[in-house]
Amino acid sequence: MAAKKELVVQLKMKKEIGIFALLVVLCAVTGFENPRFFSEANLANTANLIGLYGIFSIGVGLVIITGGIDLSIGSMIALNGMLLVIALTEWHWAWPLATAFALGVTMLLGLGHGLLITRFKMQPFIVTLCGLLLYRGIARFIANDTTKGFGDAEGFKTLQSLANGKLCGLPMPFVILIVISIVMWIVLHRSVYGRYLFAVGRNEEATRFSGINTRWVVASTYVLAGLLTGISGVLFAFYTNSVSPSNHGNFYELYGIAAAVLGGCSLRGGEGSIIGILIGTALLLVLQNLVNLLGIPSSLNFAVMGAVVLVGVLADQLFQARSAKKNARQPK
Repeated sequence: MAAKKELVVQLKMKKEIGIFALLVVLCAVTGFENPRFFSEANLANTANLIGLYGIFSIGVGLVIITGGIDLSIGSMIALNGMLLVIALTEWHWAWPLATAFALGVTMLLGLGHGLLITRFKMQPFIVTLCGLLLYRGIARFIANDTTKGFGDAEGFKTLQSLANGKLCGLPMPFVILIVISIVMWIVLHRSVYGRYLFAVGRNEEATRFSGINTRWVVASTYVLAGLLTGISGVLFAFYTNSVSPSNHGNFYELYGIAAAVLGGCSLRGGEGSIIGILIGTALLLVLQNLVNLLGIPSSLNFAVMGAVVLVGVLADQLFQARSAKKNARQPK
């Protein structure tokens, strides 16, 4: 048994090392083709985007580890941003209260997803697909389908500085991502709760029979994903400085799923790591940067992302087959 666990750890490390090596090669090739890639401005912008996308990608990764999926991320970010703008500029709430309100809404939505999935046995795909449509519609309704902005940020410049500023030369979203990643790494890889997440993803029924409250584990994962999505939503709202309810956050759920899959999260559940998700996010955004710097038509952005996800899933399938063969050879 110990030998099998050691083998799983070794295979997981090999997967992360392989993804990281691919990221390094991609950066080197992009920098060679266009030296602007290593310019201070481009690196700062890339780090900023990694922070913005990486936070909610961790939430998506946690859901995928339990064997679920979340398709509502982009619409949730749009609703979160719209509520934040209205609370700050129209209701004139203090920025801590407005931020807590925006985060609380996304956590409540995540709890709703978890309860529908665990209590009513609905499929995560259906629940979050309905959320994708519902939250986008609500955002458009409360905004009268108009774009709303922060203006001169009178009364909440501190929040704007926290979202758009820098710390030790690093963009704040990237700094926040580092802090969240450390916390979530401890939660996922060094806590009992983290072991429960992996156990539920591998075999929920067996985990339930062992005395673990699997309903609570799954529901709490969607709440965590809602919180991380809300944090990203606040940062994205200030990054764009306005929120258009019809297209703000469009397809962000695909970025999150792609980053998690590239980072080694299996769509079958039970596998994944925080470091892998971070590398996957960085790899995805470097690919986007490569498209821009090399003059590839922006219309191919989603084609590139789709191809990358396809390759990632295929690689995971081959990796699983190889792992199964190695496990079969191990003495019991």
